[in-house]
Amino acid sequence: MADNNGSLKSTIAVSLTNYLDAGAIVAGASGLTLWQNYLGLSEVHLGWLNFISANCLGAALGAIIGGFLADKYGRKFIFTYNLLVYMTGVLLIMLSVNFPMLLAGFLITGISVGVGVPASWTYISENSEVNNRGRNICISQMSWGIGPMFILLFGMLFAPGGYLFSWVEALGKAIGGEGLSEAELNVFSSRVVFFTLFVVAFIAWNLQRKLHESAEFETAKAAEKKSGLADNIKLLFTNRTAVKTVCFLAGIYLSWNLVASVMGFFQPHIYETAGGVSNEQANWMNCIQWAIIVGVTFIVSRLIDRTSHKLIYVFGLLVAISAWLIIVTIGVSGPVGLWAFAILWGIQGGTSVQIFYALWGTELFPAKFRAGAQGLMFFIVRGLSAVWGLVFTYIYGENGEGFTIAAYCMIALLLISLVVGFIGAPNTRGKSLQEITDERYGRLTPDPSPKGEGRR
Repeated sequence: MADNNGSLKSTIAVSLTNYLDAGAIVAGASGLTLWQNYLGLSEVHLGWLNFISANCLGAALGAIIGGFLADKYGRKFIFTYNLLVYMTGVLLIMLSVNFPMLLAGFLITGISVGVGVPASWTYISENSEVNNRGRNICISQMSWGIGPMFILLFGMLFAPGGYLFSWVEALGKAIGGEGLSEAELNVFSSRVVFFTLFVVAFIAWNLQRKLHESAEFETAKAAEKKSGLADNIKLLFTNRTAVKTVCFLAGIYLSWNLVASVMGFFQPHIYETAGGVSNEQANWMNCIQWAIIVGVTFIVSRLIDRTSHKLIYVFGLLVAISAWLIIVTIGVSGPVGLWAFAILWGIQGGTSVQIFYALWGTELFPAKFRAGAQGLMFFIVRGLSAVWGLVFTYIYGENGEGFTIAAYCMIALLLISLVVGFIGAPNTRGKSLQEITDERYGRLTPDPSPKGEGRR
């Protein structure tokens, strides 16, 4: 019997990529007002920062590049170099003294985030034992929740008026002198938050560059003597099974992510305008919600490898729809409705579609274009989510007057994800990646028999 914890160390190392991804999104969003006041930015400037960030276009471009690079040069190639790019972007943000520097930092960081996502999910799945693949993907998802939770906490502690702002103020004066303006001092809180991401990225880079290459990739690479990367890309777009799989996964993930991406960026704003709470209360509610997500994901990680995937998937989406139904029935103007919504949305986050997208996305494609296919879908989803974010602001209105209409839109999107996932959910639990590939595509490569996931 395989060692059930054999892949745990590498999973944790690679999962730090997800911490950095979500952390970059939240750090950018939480510091926007501080940078706006410091640099005198307009709403157009802020729109560009969001559009090219890790939440939108930057990650979308990085994903399609990183996915195909991971299939061409290996998963380890991404782990060896990508976080150096991430640290460069974060360093640019930390040192920014004008808008072009800040914009470049957001773009570089966003691209790096996108590059790392398909490689990390692919590597985790390929390096997992059959009976631990779902658990390891859940651990990866937990990092996606821990990132925002800690960054929000740091943001509140270091922000002007926060418990640790006196330290930030002292640091700012030590570096810039006593003559710094209030805006110049305040923005140091955002610089410090991004510094915490720089430190985690440095630790993650040192762990990831020591990882061994995936056995699945090495076998697929050896087979490229007969078929190169261009042939693999062509196969991805011409193979009927692959095309259907792309449509299925993009369908469940896009419809869900259009809702989740809005919540990720606008949730504190929604709590303040529609819920009527203060900025500090909204941030604390958001932080507590991420803690719920992490806790529920941990529970799911203990169940997913021995429970019906379809059952967990449907449960999560029913909870998500229930959360938005509260908005159109009870409303969120009072504490009962607001907290009910926050808690239910936290529970769905722990059973989210993203867990199954990451799991099925690595299971349903062969190793030769596994990361590239994920990168393509991530590009489509994040790109369209960027556009939807702009549309949502018009539906929602300046002060939340369109919140009910927006809620119905969210319910419709979640229903699409529920129906498509219920109909198309694959039965992959308990099967090796090679077995799944053989069932779906026939024998494309020799059985690599990796020491991780190929054993039972």
